[in-house]
Amino acid sequence: MKLTQEQLDFFDTFGYLMIPQLFSAYETDKIIDVFEWSIQNCGGGENHDGSTRTMFLGPIERHPEMCRLLDHPKILGLIGGILGEDFNYCSGDGNYYSGDTGWHPDGGWGQLFATKTAFYLDPLTRDTGALRFIPGSHRPDHFVRVEKIDVNNSMELFGVPPSEFPGSIAVETNPGDVVIFNHDLYHASFGGGNRRRMFTMNCTRHAKNSEDLKRVHEYVRIHAPGGYKYKTGAGMYHAPMIDTADENRRAHLFQPMELHDQIYPDLARDVVS
Repeated sequence: MKLTQEQLDFFDTFGYLMIPQLFSAYETDKIIDVFEWSIQNCGGGENHDGSTRTMFLGPIERHPEMCRLLDHPKILGLIGGILGEDFNYCSGDGNYYSGDTGWHPDGGWGQLFATKTAFYLDPLTRDTGALRFIPGSHRPDHFVRVEKIDVNNSMELFGVPPSEFPGSIAVETNPGDVVIFNHDLYHASFGGGNRRRMFTMNCTRHAKNSEDLKRVHEYVRIHAPGGYKYKTGAGMYHAPMIDTADENRRAHLFQPMELHDQIYPDLARDVVS
């Protein structure tokens, strides 16, 4: 898969891109099956009662079949087309979502540095929990950022509920669709049920200079397992992701792995049983 210039311009301008049916029905069914295995066996899904969100780290790292998403030509073309072919894979989260999320960005880098690739495993509409964006809000000069507007307080500020914030959109999806967005983009979800299945892959640019290396260091310090005081037993990633990796996959792993071991030496693979 190779992104068109129009798609790249869309992402640059609006901060997101949705690819309908990136995966075939067969691939989608397999992804759903392995996601369910992962969250039920490794992510606390067996205890989910809908009262709160159930979330676990490294959702594509628990099973060899899921690990192969990082080898999939379409995923490599999508993420690599935006961040560069040598992008860093920096973990992610898997979820049974429950209720609204409210508006928030996942970062404030002020540039295209990190993306989130989201896989929604149930049909979602604007009224049933679809992902919403404020297009363009990843830009430092967007009015929400310049005027420091609390979007979640829009009813008190403007008489408009947060779910209807002017200029926001709902990206309705079906299983097999994939959404990628800039970490700085404001996003939310409203009106969904109590067991919405989704997982993410978080990625950054590969550092080629000292400034980018500082950014990757900060990203890993906060967003990686060590930042959550979580032990994978294998450092930055769960063991299946590393043990099944060929040379091509390792190119997306080694920089975050090295930094994670430096920042959290007590969690490095060679000292954790």
